[in-house]
Amino acid sequence: MIGTITNCCTILAGSVIGATLHKGIKEQYQETMMNGLGLAALALGINNFAKAIPNSQYPVLFIFSMAFGGLIGSIIDLDGKFQSLAKKVSKGNLAQGLTTAVLLFCIGTMSILGPIESALNGNNTLLFTNAMLDGVTSMILASNFGIGIALSAVILFLWQGSIYFLAQFIGGFMTENLMTEISIIGGILIMSSALGILKIKSIKTLNLLPALIVPAFYIAITSLLF
Repeated sequence: MIGTITNCCTILAGSVIGATLHKGIKEQYQETMMNGLGLAALALGINNFAKAIPNSQYPVLFIFSMAFGGLIGSIIDLDGKFQSLAKKVSKGNLAQGLTTAVLLFCIGTMSILGPIESALNGNNTLLFTNAMLDGVTSMILASNFGIGIALSAVILFLWQGSIYFLAQFIGGFMTENLMTEISIIGGILIMSSALGILKIKSIKTLNLLPALIVPAFYIAITSLLF
């Protein structure tokens, strides 16, 4: 768990530094920083999608996953529940910042494979690399949305911690095909968040999160039937 703990600590440190510097950063500079983060997130999402889509064995599965997962998320109203919870914690626009943070920190290959690699092989390289990236990102987000971004460290700990402890059961199930589909959908979700940061299009990205589990069910069912 040392890799996950390190990852969470860098987010906490970045959040404190960003929130501390917030008052000393002019609004125009904050906007420039957020535009830079938005463009970086957009590039990251496009990169994830572009690298994974040629390797997909199910070319249209991500389309079905996004549609069906979005339907489930809308019925449950994940975004609405998260917004309500965030408003209880902060009166500002913390919800948007936390949504962005959670997607950038949790929905990525390193954040999923890292805990598995750590649990099965004792290798924390992916998590240490992820920690450095997340530390810088949390600092930028906190400078704009405040210290509340530190809450994303708790979410990340629960996310990676769950994967770490379940790795002995799901390690063999996380096949290359499944990781490819998760990377495709994860890239789309990160792009969706980036559009919100850049104020191009406000999308309830959290309602699309169930799309991530659709490929797992599809691949499991097809493997049993065929």
